[in-house]
Amino acid sequence: MSKPFILGLTGSIGMGKSAVAAMFAGLGVPVFDADKAVHELQGPGGPLLPAIEAAFPGTTGPDGVDRQKLGAAVFGDAPALARLEAIVHPAVAAMRRQFLHDMAHEPLVVFDIPLLFEKGSNAGVDAVLVVSAGPEAQRARVLARPGMTEEKFERILGLQVPDAEKRARADFVIDTGVSLAETRHAVQALVHALLGKPAP
Repeated sequence: MSKPFILGLTGSIGMGKSAVAAMFAGLGVPVFDADKAVHELQGPGGPLLPAIEAAFPGTTGPDGVDRQKLGAAVFGDAPALARLEAIVHPAVAAMRRQFLHDMAHEPLVVFDIPLLFEKGSNAGVDAVLVVSAGPEAQRARVLARPGMTEEKFERILGLQVPDAEKRARADFVIDTGVSLAETRHAVQALVHALLGKPAP
């Protein structure tokens, strides 16, 4: 049985990745959202809560993981972060495998993975799409988020593969520094190209 073509979707913070993922979904392309999977696993009654509580006491409750407390527990502590990732990553990978199994009849699926290059997940996809905008647009979008500061933004950027490197390593790049209509047209054209259909 032929398996779907897997397009890995990634981009640095504030580059419009979620908007582009929604555009794929709107065109009927199934999207696996790694962040959403993590939220499910760590949300109220989530299957990872006992393991996370055992490793980081006091970081979970009836509403699931307390993201601020857990963030404080692993921030700047590489061994602690590695312990957390050892709990979370295998569970997300299992959900991704299940998604792929369920979507085996589809010609194209998208894996929306924020840290695709950082975590080496690009090895598991057929092609990589990077969404990108200019640094001014990126900064303005991120700093408009509630609770975001310049310092936090710089810290997040420092943990991510630079945008220029991502673009250089990508199979496809979509510019989100243009109008939504132009971005949507680019997504549509890419879907048509990957499915071997004439351009819209």
